[in-house]
Amino acid sequence: MIKTEAVLLVWGVRDEVLERLPVRGEWLYGEYDFIARVEFSDKAEMEAFEKLLVKIIGGHTYKLLPVMISAVKRNEDDSFSIVEVPGELGLV
Repeated sequence: MIKTEAVLLVWGVRDEVLERLPVRGEWLYGEYDFIARVEFSDKAEMEAFEKLLVKIIGGHTYKLLPVMISAVKRNEDDSFSIVEVPGELGLV
């Protein structure tokens, strides 16, 4: 089974709401308030997660962007990440 990875972006919510999110991520200061990498075992799990987000956030002020390609290399000297999201989402 192939896991689905996605990038979660949240904006326009208070800090108290971000603290209740069920994922670990980074708080941002700018256009977006929060970013996280999330994994799902299947599409149904991702849809259930989105329903939970709407309840916690109180609306649709988030983007859940499925990742098409993902790679991470870490060693003592350097580290890098490659992430590609679908072009139709307007982020490429």
